[in-house]
Amino acid sequence: MAKIIPFKAVRPVPDKVSLVTSRSYDEYSAAELASQLDFNPFSFLHILNPAYVNQQKIGLEKRFNLVAQKYNDFKEEVVLIKEEKPVLFIYEIQTKNQIFTGIVAGTSIEDYQNNVIKKHEDTLQYRVELFKDYLHRTGFNTEPVLITYPDNQELSQWISDKKKSSSLYEFSTTKREKHILWKIEEDIDISWLQKKFDEIGNLYIADGHHRSASAELLYEQDKASGNENLNYFMSFLIAESNVKIYEYNRIIRDLNGHSKEEFLKKLSEIFWLKNKAQELWKPTKKFEFGMYLEGEFYALNLKDEYNFTSVLESLDAQILYKKVLKPILGIEDLRNDERIDYIPGKQSIVTIKEVIDEGEFEVGFLIFPTGISEIKKLADNHLIMPPKSTYIDPKFRSGLVVYEL
Repeated sequence: MAKIIPFKAVRPVPDKVSLVTSRSYDEYSAAELASQLDFNPFSFLHILNPAYVNQQKIGLEKRFNLVAQKYNDFKEEVVLIKEEKPVLFIYEIQTKNQIFTGIVAGTSIEDYQNNVIKKHEDTLQYRVELFKDYLHRTGFNTEPVLITYPDNQELSQWISDKKKSSSLYEFSTTKREKHILWKIEEDIDISWLQKKFDEIGNLYIADGHHRSASAELLYEQDKASGNENLNYFMSFLIAESNVKIYEYNRIIRDLNGHSKEEFLKKLSEIFWLKNKAQELWKPTKKFEFGMYLEGEFYALNLKDEYNFTSVLESLDAQILYKKVLKPILGIEDLRNDERIDYIPGKQSIVTIKEVIDEGEFEVGFLIFPTGISEIKKLADNHLIMPPKSTYIDPKFRSGLVVYEL
């Protein structure tokens, strides 16, 4: 019985929406970021990085206060406007290969605490507390939690029908993506959606575990204030079949003192190895791994693939960690060990080859993507995935919809 609510969203004025919205701040290269901040005065990046003009090195508290100030400047200049009544949205992202469509709504902290909204990733406490402080100081959030729900034909048809109406926004980006937003403001539509999600039951966090944890921490800290907006956090709700799950591939700086021959011998005790030479090869099924070492690709097939007692043990990322990264390569801390790095499966396999050929890393491992059913089983059993197991699309545009606290 999941609860969703409409909210008084803040959003760009229609004529500036393509100028205001941006990708997530950390997705920009230094050159892209400088270009946006130098030549686009309406970019939401000016809010996220308010000290850019003077290249100031400032403390977090001052930085967060400047973010809040710049955000209010955008509202006073009528670059951003606020809805007069609580609303919901349908949001669609059209990429070259896929169309993502979901609902933007407020989701319940109570549901999050009671495991109606289920999790599958661990969080780092310092990141949770940092973003909690950010929310507290700035008073807004523009990065919704990506949440999946079980496919529902009735809900899918309702969304399809609503998309036939006039949209609020329709714009394209330099990444050749098209973004469309429809506003849902009629009480009868909002009530129908709320009833439908109440019937659906459990929801599953796909991306945004730190954001949801920060929202809960802020709620616990400030709930005595009586601010009802703290009872909810903004989410982008999407059918589970409509998300795209990529793997995170691993690159390692050295072989932990092993020679190539010793390393391959140890791997052959665990996997059936096949040298693919120069073929750009990646796994095509579960329990199959790819490897790039000294200019050659290898296919690695697990020998005892069905000898597992839990869904966590059978995850390919966990298998690689338990059988190779930890015992052979000596990597215990997947988050903090500087000998390991990660490349999203969304990037070309050539990227891994190039990085290793340059010499900074010695070996790379390619993993088959985790399925949504595995993620749900983990969440249902209160199990946590290894760090950097999944990279999930779609990604929400910053500044498109803002939830105020």
